[in-house]
Amino acid sequence: MDYGFVDCHCHISAPEFQQDLPDVIHRTRQAGVKTLVAVTEEVEEFSRVLRLQERYPDLVAPCLGLHPLQAAGGQRSVRPQDLEEALPLFYSHRERLVAIGEIGLDFTPWCAPTQQDRDDQMKVFIRQLDVAMEMDLPVNVHSRSAAKVTIDTMRRRGISRALLHNFSGKPAAAMEAVEAGFFFSFPPAVCRNQQRDRLIQRIPLDHICLETDAPALGLHRNERNEPANIALSCSYIAKVKGQTPETVREVTTQNAYRLFSRASR
Repeated sequence: MDYGFVDCHCHISAPEFQQDLPDVIHRTRQAGVKTLVAVTEEVEEFSRVLRLQERYPDLVAPCLGLHPLQAAGGQRSVRPQDLEEALPLFYSHRERLVAIGEIGLDFTPWCAPTQQDRDDQMKVFIRQLDVAMEMDLPVNVHSRSAAKVTIDTMRRRGISRALLHNFSGKPAAAMEAVEAGFFFSFPPAVCRNQQRDRLIQRIPLDHICLETDAPALGLHRNERNEPANIALSCSYIAKVKGQTPETVREVTTQNAYRLFSRASR
């Protein structure tokens, strides 16, 4: 079997890729990436991701979801009314989706300064978790300054298949997520320092996936990241865990297709 890479969390529909997307896709394929799990943050992105799947059906695996922070009108917490336009699109495209995402909670104080912000995020998160359960889909999850409450909420809503992307919570919270059967992914930005080494060491390899979060979270700050950089994440995780990059690539790809079963071939 060809164990290519799976980028489990990528914003390939982002404006940063519009000018040279064919070149980006070429480099992605050259790097050995077999699947791009393409997430959205706002409803305006939904159609772009679906068009990319039509253009690159063997590569792009679409997720639809509302991020806890919305850029409309300046960055703000997502609101329940934002779901009004999104929900019909979830249902009308359900057969094309591999997951619901990017969804989650971001309780960073300057992003969600009020209790109303946090309450609104929670309402939208729970509604999207319920949609995922109804559609029998996994969830692709953002959790910043909210790791434990995110994990606890998913467990209470009966979620059994989840990816906690770019996870930076405490190891104790991570172990609760491992117990629940959840997966974790780490972008090239983890190579910048050793802050998450202990976390990566604690999480079993059979609960780890790879991601780039491109165009963000690359090796260098303020530089566009690309899916082709997935090997950086692979090599760093291999070093931290004392494994070969080939082993990490093989196991993380198996994990990814186990989680995102609709994306497997």
